[in-house]
Amino acid sequence: MLLLRLSAQDLLTLDSRRAMVPHLAARYRYFQGRDVSASEREAWAESLVELAEDLVAAGRGNVEMIVECAATVDEPERGEPRLIDVVLAGRHPESHLPSFQLVELKRWSTVTRVEAATAELVRVPGIGKPKRHPALQLRDTFQLFTGERGPLRDIEIECGGFAYLHNATDASVRPLLDTLAPTGAYERVYTQDSRDLLFEDLRRHFAEDGAASEAERLLRLMNLRNTPLLDAMIRSRGEDTVFTLRRQQKKVARSVLERADRILGRPGEETPPNDGERAVFIVTGGAGTGKSAVGLQLRADFEAAGRTVKYASGSRAFNGALKEQVGYSEDDFKKRFAYFSHFVTPPDPPLDVLICDEAHRIREKTVDIYQREEMTGKQPQIDDLLDAARLTVFFLDESQSVRPKEVGTVSLIEEAAKARGIVPLRYGLREEWRCGGSDAYIRWVRAVLGIEPGSTEWTPDGLMHVEVADSPEELEHIIRTEAEAGATARIVAGFCWPWTAPRGKGKSARLEADVRIGDWHRPWNAKSSHFCEGGRVPPSTIWSVHPSGINQIGCVYTAQGLEWDWCGVILGGDMVRRGDRWVYRKGKSYEEPETGVKRVKVSGSFDRKLREAVGGEEEKAEAFARCVRHAYHVLMTRASRATVLYSTDEETQDYLKACVGEVQIHGLRPTWESLPPEARTPHLPSPKRGGKGIPPGQEPLF
Repeated sequence: MLLLRLSAQDLLTLDSRRAMVPHLAARYRYFQGRDVSASEREAWAESLVELAEDLVAAGRGNVEMIVECAATVDEPERGEPRLIDVVLAGRHPESHLPSFQLVELKRWSTVTRVEAATAELVRVPGIGKPKRHPALQLRDTFQLFTGERGPLRDIEIECGGFAYLHNATDASVRPLLDTLAPTGAYERVYTQDSRDLLFEDLRRHFAEDGAASEAERLLRLMNLRNTPLLDAMIRSRGEDTVFTLRRQQKKVARSVLERADRILGRPGEETPPNDGERAVFIVTGGAGTGKSAVGLQLRADFEAAGRTVKYASGSRAFNGALKEQVGYSEDDFKKRFAYFSHFVTPPDPPLDVLICDEAHRIREKTVDIYQREEMTGKQPQIDDLLDAARLTVFFLDESQSVRPKEVGTVSLIEEAAKARGIVPLRYGLREEWRCGGSDAYIRWVRAVLGIEPGSTEWTPDGLMHVEVADSPEELEHIIRTEAEAGATARIVAGFCWPWTAPRGKGKSARLEADVRIGDWHRPWNAKSSHFCEGGRVPPSTIWSVHPSGINQIGCVYTAQGLEWDWCGVILGGDMVRRGDRWVYRKGKSYEEPETGVKRVKVSGSFDRKLREAVGGEEEKAEAFARCVRHAYHVLMTRASRATVLYSTDEETQDYLKACVGEVQIHGLRPTWESLPPEARTPHLPSPKRGGKGIPPGQEPLF
């Protein structure tokens, strides 16, 4: 858990916009499942600002303030995680080591000792029960951070802590300062009287630079930064993964593995259990909650245990990117991975385990576009999947269903399982690991798109960045600049322009610049299974990971399930803002007489798949609107650091700018050049393209 990470100077800027406390309260409600108390809100407004102002006054406004955080994202052995008010992160001015100070903020103005014989308890006016000496709280937190399981174990650092009673004087809290007080690296207590000493100590512990680097290092040590999925797979050459499963993720994986042992028998067990028993797991979670990480880790664990296991997806783009970027051979890929459509004829004997990722993309039936009878389903696709294995795990996010005939829902899976006498086990993943771990950004996207109620005012949180470009040229410049500097970056758009097949044959075929906004013209990613334009343009299945993909525009079908550091999102005429509501529109085209190429006549959606909805006019309209909303939800949640938005519609552009506000907080725009070195980790090249694929010092871990 972490509520906010900003430098002291940026925290004051955020507070000046009256956005700090509402942001902290929303994050608290998300993590704790309840509203924060009025007194805690008052404490944030007073104490955090007081500390930030003192850091600035001491000339250390660069020091990073990590607010209300736990030492680790793992579940505590009992109770709720212990939180520290603030961790100050920076670099030591003399040793140049990472420097951290754990801070307990108290608004107490006076205390009295409970008993003369002890310094551990004091009474605070207005608070009924005696309170522990702040140094004892800090001692416990210090041990959590530096102990054998803490994020700061076994590394050379400067670390201590202090309590800050900014409303008190030395005389009014004398019991906290006398010789009976606890001692240690965390025993310091500052009051109004000792602010000058606090300033000196802040300068003694923190240099004027390097704080962003050390804060990033701490977030990684606390497991709050995730290895990008494809990088993790490359690093292990696909044989295992380097995902660090956390909290709910670990709980899901452990439960699936334990149930597998009961149903399939433990590896090497002489007498296997009843062959007829089966199990179904349903794991839900929003974009970036780690569904694929859990699924791929389970696949590796099952394969290592000798189980017969397949990892299936309904996404050609996800499977294509996985195959291309990790460097699987054709045979290796087919051995481990599949599409939902591959199970029309069930395996005989059934697989031990089938893992179904992107299960919201399950179709009503498997339909072969070439009309081969053996590849066309005779029953619902969900039944094909349940027939294929004794233990089936479904990962899905219903808000990512982007076609009317994508019917994968929790209720569909539950009903199909119960019809077979199986009671499915359900789990939910909530913590966000994409979008910088910013659940606030995910909630903001859903509110802006009208998917669920919430505030449409964006509050920068130091985890995720969002801005609105003034033109497609500006959006492309931002995204290209980041890609050329070393970040992963792509431009995607709503399906609001016709999509021309490559003109010509084979590698000499060229792309038409279909996406046209004024004088700015760019091609969609290639609608082909082979390279085009002399090998310079990758096929659609690997557009997302091929270096040349930066030159084409992707859509929801080639972006779903994938992520980049930066993502530029163009909203077209299919979803426009009119007053206080969204209006959804279908496009019309005309054909250029001289070229035969289709162009936009009426702005709107050109996604023919969205015309497949069945039912009355009202049902069709709602299905169309839902799929368009979900498509933009997918596109706006592909980035791990920054999203840049642009709408072709003037009123919608004004709405987005009003939601985002001015991008004025200094230092929060996470350009590749502005990131600390610890955050500037180059993404690994595909072994297919880069030869060995593994840079020195990053050899496979398994």
